[in-house]
Amino acid sequence: MADHYCSLAVWSIVAAVTLCHSALAQDRRAVTEPVAPGNICARLTPSGKNDTSDLKKAIAHCPAGATVYLAGGSFLSGPLEMKSGVTLWLERGTTLFATAEPTAYDKGLGHCGRIDSRRDGCRPFINFSNTRGGGIYGDGIIDGQGGEVMVGSAESWWQLARRAQTEGGNQNAPRLIQIDHAQDITLHGITLRNAPNFHVAMHRVEGATFWGITIDAPADARNTDGIDPGASQDVTITHSVIRTGDDNVAIKADNGSTRYVSIIDNYFGWGHGMSIGSELKSGVSDILVRNLTLDGTTSGLRIKSDRSRGGVVERVTFENVCLRDNRWPINFETRYDTHAHGDSIPVYRQIVLRHVHGTGGTLVMRGLDPNHALGVSLDDVRFADSAVWQVENVVVTVGPSGVWPPVPGGARVPPSRVWNGCASGSLSQIGGRA
Repeated sequence: MADHYCSLAVWSIVAAVTLCHSALAQDRRAVTEPVAPGNICARLTPSGKNDTSDLKKAIAHCPAGATVYLAGGSFLSGPLEMKSGVTLWLERGTTLFATAEPTAYDKGLGHCGRIDSRRDGCRPFINFSNTRGGGIYGDGIIDGQGGEVMVGSAESWWQLARRAQTEGGNQNAPRLIQIDHAQDITLHGITLRNAPNFHVAMHRVEGATFWGITIDAPADARNTDGIDPGASQDVTITHSVIRTGDDNVAIKADNGSTRYVSIIDNYFGWGHGMSIGSELKSGVSDILVRNLTLDGTTSGLRIKSDRSRGGVVERVTFENVCLRDNRWPINFETRYDTHAHGDSIPVYRQIVLRHVHGTGGTLVMRGLDPNHALGVSLDDVRFADSAVWQVENVVVTVGPSGVWPPVPGGARVPPSRVWNGCASGSLSQIGGRA
C-alpha cells in the first residue's frame, strides 16, 4: 500500500542529516504550578435543590482576587457567568452538576436541545467572557450530565448529538466551559466530565493554563472534545489526563491565528488524538507537544484540514511521544473532507517529530499537491514492523537516529535500531497513570 501511494507522490528524502532548526516555540510565559487565592469571599454548601441563584449571587459579589468555595456534596446549577479575577474552588468530594434542562441554556430562540440548521442555540454552563484572571481550582468535579435524559425530552444530550449525525443537522447542546475574549485564565486540579458538547472551548484567549486537570467522557460521546484552543495564544496544558469521545485536544484557527501553545507531560486515553484542525484558515504556528502518551486514541498526532478551511500550519514540534494501539498514529491529512472545494489551501511545513515511538497502524503524511507539499523532519521515529506508511506530496528530512519502518524510498536503519517499545523518556508519567 505504501509503495502504491509513493508511486503517485512527489516527494524527496534527505537521510542522516541534521534536522532543520526548530526553536521549540511554545507558550512565551514562564508557567509554574498555579496557586489558588487564599481569600475566600463566600463558602457555599448544597441547598438540596437548585443552587443557581446562590452561586450567581456569590460570584457577582466576590471581589477580584478572591474565591467562591464549594464544599459538602452535590450542587446543581444552570449557566454561570464568571467575573474577572474570581476563582471557583471545588473541594475534594464536591460535585457541581450542570442541569439537564435545555431551557436554562437557551439563547431565546428555542433552539437549545434540538436539531437545527444552526448550531449556536445554547449558552455554555460556565462562561468566561471578556474577563481577566480567575479560573477554577480544587479537587472536585464538574459534571455536564451529557448522558442524562434532558428535561422535557426522551433522550440525552449525547443521544441528540448521535441522532443529528445520522439524520443531518446540528445538535444544539451546551459546552461545559467557554472562554471567550479573555486573559490569564487558570484551571488547576479540577475534574471535568460528561460534557454535553466540548469540555473546554476557547476563542481569542491570551494566556491560559490547564494544570493537573482530568477530562473524562465515554469514547462514543460525540463532539465531547477535551480542550480546544482557537484564535488564542500563550496556552499551556500540562500534567493532565484527557479521554473523550472526540479530539483530546484540538488546536483551531478559524477566525484568528493560534500561536505559542505548549502541551507538555500529559496522558491521553481514548479519543481522536492530539489534533490541529480542521478549521485552520487563520493559521497555526509555534506549537510544542512534548512528553505525551496516547493510549488507544484513533488518531495519534493529527493535523487535519482541506481546501474549504485550510491555512498554514508551521513550526510544530512533537517530541518524546509514546503511541500505543492507534489506528493512525501519525495522520497529517490535507483532504479531511474529500469533497471539499475552495481556495483555503492547507499547507503544513516545518513539522518536526523527534523521539516518537509507537506500535503498529497506518502512518499518513499527505500534502495537497506537488505545489503544496508537506514539509516534515523525522528523527528517532520508530514503530513496529507492521506499521505501514501512506506518503504523498511530502518532503521528508530524516535525522541521524533514523526512521522505522523506513519511509518509502528513504534510507534504512540497522535492525538493532528497530522499535522495541516506548523507551524511557518517551512516556508521560502522570501520577502513575501512563
